[in-house]
Amino acid sequence: MLLELRAENYAVIDRAAAHFGPGLNLLTGETGAGKSILIDALVLLLGGKASSEVVRHGAEKAVLACSFEATKRALAMLDENGIDAEGEEILLRREITSAGKGRVFINNQPATVSVLRQVAPELALVHSQGETLGAFDQAQQRMLLDRFAGVSTGALAERYREWRATADRLEELRGSEADRLRMADLWRFQTQEITEAAVASDEEDAQLEAEKRVLSNAEKLYRAAMQAHDLLYESEHAAEAMLGAALKQVEELARYHPRFEEARQQLASAKAAVEDVSATVRDFADGMDASPERLSEIEDRLAELDRLKRKYGPTLKDVLGFGAAAAERLAEVEDRDALIADLQARLEGAAKAYRAEATAVSAARVSAAARLARAAEAQMNDLAMKAQFRVEVTPDEAAWAIHGWDTVGYRIATNAGEPLKPLEEVASGGEMSRVMLALKVTVEEQATAREKRRTAAVQRTLVFDEIDIGIGGRAAEAVGRKLKALSRTQQVLCITHLPQIAAFGDQHFLIEKRERGGRTQTEVRQMETADRTREIARMLSGAELTETSLRHAEHLLEHSR
Repeated sequence: MLLELRAENYAVIDRAAAHFGPGLNLLTGETGAGKSILIDALVLLLGGKASSEVVRHGAEKAVLACSFEATKRALAMLDENGIDAEGEEILLRREITSAGKGRVFINNQPATVSVLRQVAPELALVHSQGETLGAFDQAQQRMLLDRFAGVSTGALAERYREWRATADRLEELRGSEADRLRMADLWRFQTQEITEAAVASDEEDAQLEAEKRVLSNAEKLYRAAMQAHDLLYESEHAAEAMLGAALKQVEELARYHPRFEEARQQLASAKAAVEDVSATVRDFADGMDASPERLSEIEDRLAELDRLKRKYGPTLKDVLGFGAAAAERLAEVEDRDALIADLQARLEGAAKAYRAEATAVSAARVSAAARLARAAEAQMNDLAMKAQFRVEVTPDEAAWAIHGWDTVGYRIATNAGEPLKPLEEVASGGEMSRVMLALKVTVEEQATAREKRRTAAVQRTLVFDEIDIGIGGRAAEAVGRKLKALSRTQQVLCITHLPQIAAFGDQHFLIEKRERGGRTQTEVRQMETADRTREIARMLSGAELTETSLRHAEHLLEHSR
């Protein structure tokens, strides 16, 4: 459930906040007051595409934030993306700068838009005016049927990708023979060149560079090592001798006073360390080989390795990886017949798995289609329509796709005696609004009932942006009752221009524009009973309130209760 929505420096909003509650939350206001702007802000917080144009003129950035009640599945999704829980709420925040850049935070931790889009369906579903009145294409119709049926196409999509990838690889291997032989020659040469270079390890060049530095400075290093050895051990006033003398004196002190025991141990350790360092630098000097021949060998080897890196990758690790890949491709070409046979067997297995999954999904859709049609038709007729409605699922086992092989279409007749025709060709604007509402209510009631059977009920937020456009009178009251019924199991946010619907709200918010300091600002205010009466009266009669419109508003509020 959406608890709070905030916007700052967003479009014409300077700073606004709305605290929503359970049930039916209604947003009303004059045309152009900015009602849909709030819904657009929520869409952005759910992963919608952002633009610098939403930043209020003169501001550096727009800041949007909201909080939802946490659900187990939403928290699990966040955990999979490395985002920790924050109490019993999920906090979403999005910042959009005037330069077009943006940042996303979930529970005050940096996140990405893709994570917002992943978790969004668990928190809220937005049904916009554009979706209602625009093209309700077959993809949308199929997805709505799948949600009603509880069909998940994740496994089907995975089977399709496996089959498609295997088919593409097989087609590639069966390609042009001339191209295959030409590439085989190239891969053979590359593999041989890298193999003959006998690269010892992916750190060989670094090790040789270190040895080269030593050989190039052999005389300087020998002199420094011998001088260090002399100062530490050999000279008259060597550090080892001086520490030994001091150690004897401190040992004498420690015999009579325990406070010097730690000092004795420290001096003994220092003397041992000096002896170790002295032996190390002496051995280094004794083992130094200032051979010009070795230096020349190293330089030649480094030049050979640099040539390989220029051709096959910036590092020796890349060179070795390129060689392994070339050898693998060469082996594939040389073992082409065996590989084709293996891929053919894998392709048949992938096709069989896809067919099985697609058949099961198709059967579930066909079974659910009749139930969706009956339930949605009943809902439509509750909304003052006399419609016949059908959902057609047409399988085509030759038309494989990531979502299956079904074509889903909705057909409707809105007047008695007329034939069923595709939904988008028949319904008027007002009818389409009611059809969409009926479909959404049907699907969400079914999905909620299914979730109750599986787990504890999860209250999701459903947002309807002016879904009542084009209707009025008795149909408007029927829509209000339908939204009210839906809000008993889901939190509903609805923008409406109709007083018959506004009267059913559990929470009523007024969106209004004001001018302050020479600038227009949109504000959000939750109304109490008296204010609600005046707002509904305004919706009935316009800007000038009358006693008649006020009494009518009171009657609507009383009637809705």
